[in-house]
Amino acid sequence: MLNPADPDFVATLAALLPEGTLRAPEPRHLEEPRGRWAGQGGCLALPRTVDEVSALVRACAAGRVGIVPWGGGTGLVGGQVMPAGPAPVILSLERMQAIRAVHQGENVIIAEAGAKLAQVRAAAEGAGRMFPLSLASEGSASIGGNLATNAGGVNVLRWGNARDLCLGLEAVLADGSILRGLKRLRKDNTGYDLRHLLIGSEGTLGIITAASLRLVAPPPVTGAALMVVPGPAQALDLLALAEGLAPGCVSAFELMHGQGLAFLAQTMPEVRQPFGQPPDWFVLVDLGLPHGLSAQTALETLFEAGAAAGLVSDGIIAQSEGQRAAFWSVRENIPEANRRIGAVSSHDISLPLSEVAGFVAEAGPALDAIGAFRVNCFGHLGDGNLHYNVFPAPGRSRKDHEAQRDAIKGLVHDMVHARGGSVSAEHGLGRLKTGDLARYGDPAKVAAMRAVKAALDPLGILNPGAVLPGQP
Repeated sequence: MLNPADPDFVATLAALLPEGTLRAPEPRHLEEPRGRWAGQGGCLALPRTVDEVSALVRACAAGRVGIVPWGGGTGLVGGQVMPAGPAPVILSLERMQAIRAVHQGENVIIAEAGAKLAQVRAAAEGAGRMFPLSLASEGSASIGGNLATNAGGVNVLRWGNARDLCLGLEAVLADGSILRGLKRLRKDNTGYDLRHLLIGSEGTLGIITAASLRLVAPPPVTGAALMVVPGPAQALDLLALAEGLAPGCVSAFELMHGQGLAFLAQTMPEVRQPFGQPPDWFVLVDLGLPHGLSAQTALETLFEAGAAAGLVSDGIIAQSEGQRAAFWSVRENIPEANRRIGAVSSHDISLPLSEVAGFVAEAGPALDAIGAFRVNCFGHLGDGNLHYNVFPAPGRSRKDHEAQRDAIKGLVHDMVHARGGSVSAEHGLGRLKTGDLARYGDPAKVAAMRAVKAALDPLGILNPGAVLPGQP
């Protein structure tokens, strides 16, 4: 059993830490973007160094007090809020934002966990490099949170998830010991790789305080196009065609539906619509090419080949960097438009590429058996990650369908699981999907996860209630 961070414990903690480290939580530390839970906390801790984090964790272990790590607050599965149980210490690393080093020749940057993704990307750009992780929330999402959830984003197709961009970690374990693993090595086979264990663990196995991150040389030639396709099956064929014409140079390949454009027109009219008549399906193709090649020519060749194969019926090729940014603005604002409409049930899923079209074709009619809904299906088609979000019919709100949410979620997730997919592609499990892990997770995997948790956090103080079902 855990104890609350009551006034007596807070006083004990305050005596161990520099003045000003502890304060009352602000509303932003008790909220999450979808408004499903209201968090709680006995105090907010704002350490400035890894040693202060260590002292805090050691004290919480001695007092058996839970710790909820808080990054940028952008998580969508409730991993950053604890709505019930003994009030925890909320641990925010927002004061630990330093870029400790940039090793340009090694293509490495070392950043503290509280640094915003935008800060890291700007520091890399200042060194003539690029940090490829790209999210719409880069101005608020923290590097620690990105790694704790193994964030994906739009460039996974070419450069991988956050996991693939991390070379080393500094972290505080549940007993307060400091893992000093800020290595800059591409190869290091000295035993278990604790870095990969902590990445994606959502703060349940350790508190990430800094990371060594991999940089790349930015592609010298870039270009983008929007292309209208008949459906997901043809979009996948077009992706294969693009990768054949420009192998290793397709940076992103995003699938979007006309419903997303309709939501943008309704809620964000300032976002310029790319088509006079919104298509049912279209893709955003983004290329990064070597010197001497033309993105315009490559995209024209792709369009012509796609049209000849019956894969593309219309398209727009960006004529400037500004127009390319405008194309991306459409894609990046769709989640905000969704939020303003209000989804009944949102699903972050991934599927084997060969299963995507079949799932999309079957899911809509299956939902019709539950009720009348609108579906906005979009996402990172290149890596099989779809955001399959279900909305009320016009004139109704999500509150009208509260009783149907579980049925919708169960239907979608059952269909994904049956096709060999995952019900958590890039947002993590948090507190929202612990039941899904119990339902769909491989029993041996779940048992091993419990064993790891028991070994590294025997008192269960790190992010209690997150990730593992039934975990205190």
